[in-house]
Amino acid sequence: MKHLSKLLVVALLFIGANNLQAQDENNPWQVSFGVNAIDVYPTNTDDAFTSSSLFDEYFNATDHWNILPSVSYIGVSKYVGDGFSVGARGSLNRIDKLGDASADDLSHYAIDGTIKYNILKNTVVDPFVEVGGGYTWVDEIGAGTVNGGVGVNFWFTDNIGFTLQTQYKHAFEDYGVKHFQHLGGLNVRFGGTDTDGDGIYDKDDACPEVAGLEAFNGCPDSDGDGIEDGKDACPNEAGSKEMNGCPDADGDGIADKDDACPNEAGEASLAGCPDADGDGVADKDDQCPNEAGPADNNGCPWPDSDNDGVLDKDDACPEVAGTVANNGCPEVTEEVQKQLNDYARTILFDTGKSSIKAESTSVMVDIIQILNEYPNAKFTVEGHTDSVGSAKLNQALSEKRANSVRDFLINEGIGSDRLSAIGYGEDKPITTNNTRAGRKQNRRVEINLIK
Repeated sequence: MKHLSKLLVVALLFIGANNLQAQDENNPWQVSFGVNAIDVYPTNTDDAFTSSSLFDEYFNATDHWNILPSVSYIGVSKYVGDGFSVGARGSLNRIDKLGDASADDLSHYAIDGTIKYNILKNTVVDPFVEVGGGYTWVDEIGAGTVNGGVGVNFWFTDNIGFTLQTQYKHAFEDYGVKHFQHLGGLNVRFGGTDTDGDGIYDKDDACPEVAGLEAFNGCPDSDGDGIEDGKDACPNEAGSKEMNGCPDADGDGIADKDDACPNEAGEASLAGCPDADGDGVADKDDQCPNEAGPADNNGCPWPDSDNDGVLDKDDACPEVAGTVANNGCPEVTEEVQKQLNDYARTILFDTGKSSIKAESTSVMVDIIQILNEYPNAKFTVEGHTDSVGSAKLNQALSEKRANSVRDFLINEGIGSDRLSAIGYGEDKPITTNNTRAGRKQNRRVEINLIK
């Protein structure tokens, strides 16, 4: 039995030493110190294991306590998880009462290994049970003990508390002293790391290097909007959960950071800007905000200056009314074509030459007026002769006269790209060349629409 108790003590100390590094919880270390009282009286019986004898004088036997009026115990333990802690405790005392008998001021020393289980977790009132084993010396006589007890901690802060504990220490050796040991003292817990000083230990702190809030596992909420910075799209501006932590000043459902018009309620499709006329162009970019128009024209409707039903952007003749079929330009009708050639056939040239006679000026003005009414129409100036003279000379003369008319018109402002010239000589008579009147009609200029 003697060797059994020693082996038990060694085993308990070995278990404690090997579990010290088993787990790293918040404030895993605890140091306790205070006063202990040794009471032999309830155990001073031949039948110490019966509850009736063991506790008969337990609650009214303080006059049998041995107390050293100073710090008389110190213990250290480490939390190893699931409510369990392991540790060691040393105590000293002076024994002058051995039950009913007196003693001659005997010295008392004990060292114990402990296994403690905290019944409740993280409470101010913290009850526990404890078992263990150790070795106790009364004067120079030592004996192994197996211990069991209960106690309660009262925590004033996360780190400082007061403890009350009682335990029964049973000595297996016949010469050992069975006794109760009562403890009262202070507890100090430490060992937890809080790098950012926010009161949340690093192991539980999702942001261990930045001071934060317990509600967000130690992460900050810089703008105080109830959304932690890591999930806040605008961590420095208070916002709403609907906007992922960003403000929405105009309440249009678009966060200010994404809102091109943060102070005016608008549409998501226009980056939060309003569109008063509903034309799809934001008012800030709309030159006609109250009149619907296409984006290509800066939000303004396309004009139709000549009111011909063809918008100016599509109208080749925006200042002159025309037809849709002719891209907004007026069409040369058969009547206009006839009138044009009636004028052209009256153009007079000097005999055998291409120079236009002065008396033809008024008719040239009439031709120019007609051409200006059809600004996108293109024409061919055609020269014709009678059959008098050689065909070669007539061909050359017809070409010169056609070009002479073309040049005159161009000099008076008709676009050169609208006019071409060609001479047909005597090849296209409109009547007989056998009469003087016929030859006069065949000597002519025509201006024909190019279709």
